[in-house]
Amino acid sequence: MSAAAPQNLWGYAVFAGTLSAAGLPIYIHAPKFYADSYAVSLGALGGILFALRLLDLVQDPGFGWLSARLGRARGLAVALAALVMGAGMVGLFAVAPPIAPAVWFALTLTMVFSAFSFLTITFYARGVAKAGTLGDQGHLKLARWRETGGLLGICLAAVLPTAFAALELPDFATFSLGFAAFCGVAVLLMRREWQGGIAEPGQGFGPVLGDRVARRLLIVALANAAPVAVTSTLFLFFVEARLGAAGWEGPLLLLFFLAAAAAAPLWSRLAERIGGKRALMAAMVAAILAFSFALTLGQGDLWAFALICLASGATLGADLTLLPAIFAARMERIAPQGSEGFSLWSFAQKFTLAFAAVALLPALESAGFRSGSENSDAALWTLSLLYALVPCLLKLVALTLLWATNLED
Repeated sequence: MSAAAPQNLWGYAVFAGTLSAAGLPIYIHAPKFYADSYAVSLGALGGILFALRLLDLVQDPGFGWLSARLGRARGLAVALAALVMGAGMVGLFAVAPPIAPAVWFALTLTMVFSAFSFLTITFYARGVAKAGTLGDQGHLKLARWRETGGLLGICLAAVLPTAFAALELPDFATFSLGFAAFCGVAVLLMRREWQGGIAEPGQGFGPVLGDRVARRLLIVALANAAPVAVTSTLFLFFVEARLGAAGWEGPLLLLFFLAAAAAAPLWSRLAERIGGKRALMAAMVAAILAFSFALTLGQGDLWAFALICLASGATLGADLTLLPAIFAARMERIAPQGSEGFSLWSFAQKFTLAFAAVALLPALESAGFRSGSENSDAALWTLSLLYALVPCLLKLVALTLLWATNLED
């Protein structure tokens, strides 16, 4: 048996993969699926996604408080939340809406979002205590397993719908049923972890928001998540309409996230050598340089876009590995007994996705863009600007904020 086996790092990787697989279909696939299948307008879909994220302003802090106080009941709560998340995904993609499609979209997403929030907050809070048992560089070691597992989960979520369609199976319906089954596997592998040293009652948000470095890290996380939120929201529309490469969405997503998964351990090891901040800044610069070329692409530029996916995906591995590890290390120092900091972290990450949806989808629709239809040059150019230029500018903001943040104290 390997040295890592008793530490159950595989369990953390699988659980992270399940959570990540839940996030991808929502923001990449669900809006286009409901626009194409049920003729729900892009503006309405963006508004629903944003409204549900406003709910997180209330429920995420509540989930952080609850997670910190569940004690022995935490394992049962995790299992119930995983059941709700799986059921919500099945309802979203495998069940024909029994009521107005927009309302069904909102109801099933509420199930997925709420369960996802609770599970994410609890999972990362448990990681603080877990990392303390892993010796030196425990946070980076756990992050390598957790975030690499998360990226592999995203890869599966990216490619499975395409694979199911090639096998003449209902693509998203089959995916959602498989996802629900995988939720059960993740709960089983982590069943003993919730009895560990997590979550004595915390002190609320005071220690987190009162710490200058923690506040700045939350702002950096918000800014750094925004570019991925923009590209996630518009990816399918860009590939189909701008590149004229319908049917290649799955392979391109797979290439992007496989590059991230492969690069994540390398970024983590680089951070151990030169420091997390320097490694993360290097990745941000590389991301801007690589993705800026997407603005020049048009019909037929599939292979050029594949190279961009490969390069920018590799930089994503740093974003998803290093920043959570840096924040977790800070939480261990200033608020080691509470999970409230991770409710703030979770909200910062998810709010960018909701804001991107409510800002970009209506803007794209107002420019005359229609999913699955012929579009004017002006509408396609608007799509390129939103998809390629906006993320680079947002990444530059995140880079500047990180540069100005002193992590040494």
